[in-house]
Amino acid sequence: MRQTPSGGAGHGTAATDSGLMSIGTVLNVLRDEFPEVTVSKIRFLESEGLIEPQRTPSGYRKFSKGDVERLGHVLRMQRDHYLPLKVIREHLDAMERGEAVQLPALSRQRDGETAPEPSDGPAAARIGRAELLAAAGIGEQELEEWESYGLIAPLPDGAYEAEAATVASLIAELGRFGIEPRHLRVMKAAADREAGLVDQVVAPLKRHRNPQTRAHAEARAKELAGLTVKLHTALVQMALGVRLP
Repeated sequence: MRQTPSGGAGHGTAATDSGLMSIGTVLNVLRDEFPEVTVSKIRFLESEGLIEPQRTPSGYRKFSKGDVERLGHVLRMQRDHYLPLKVIREHLDAMERGEAVQLPALSRQRDGETAPEPSDGPAAARIGRAELLAAAGIGEQELEEWESYGLIAPLPDGAYEAEAATVASLIAELGRFGIEPRHLRVMKAAADREAGLVDQVVAPLKRHRNPQTRAHAEARAKELAGLTVKLHTALVQMALGVRLP
C-alpha cells in the first residue's frame, strides 16, 4: 500500500464510505490552512497526477483521509518552497520509496538560477514558458492567442506566476465546451475589478514600514481573495440554478 509523506494511506487507496469526502468537504478542511485553495486548484492537481481520488458510479470525486493529507503536503510545498509540480511529484515519489529528501531553501527560481529572497517576505512561485505549456498541454500558438486577450501575461523577465498554469488548464478545459478565449475577457475584467477592490482594502497596510504589518496585509489579501472566490462561485451557481459537486 502506498504511504503518504505523513504516514497515512496513499492517494487512490480504498476507504470505507464513511471515511470518504466530497470535494466540497475537502475544500472546507483545507481552507483553514490554505484559504486561497479552490475546487479548480484541486481538480488541476488531480489532472497532474498528484492525487487520485476515487469516483462514484455517477462520476463524483470521493477523497480519503490520505488524499487530503497528500493534498495538504503538495499545497504546503508550493506555498513554503515555491516548487514546480514536477519537482513536487519527484519529491513525493522519493519519499514513498523511503528515501530521505531535503527540500530546497526558499528561493525565487529564474531560468535555472536561484536568487535570495528579500528579508521582508517570500517571492511568488514562478514557472517558465516551457513548463506552462507542458502543464496546460497547449502549444505556442494557443498561448500567444490567450496572451493577446490578456488572459495570461508573462512577468517582465519572461517567466510566469505559477497560478498561470491553473488558468491555462481551465481555459483549455472550457475550450473543449466551445467557449473561446475571446469569450473569457469579461471574466478577466471581473477578476481584475475584484482584485482592485481587495487591493484598496489592504493598500494602507502594504505601504507600512513595519514588515509584520506588511505580512498582515498579505494574509488579509488572501483571506479577502478567498471570500471573493466563494461569493463569485455562489453567485454563478445561484444564477444557473445548479450546485457544484
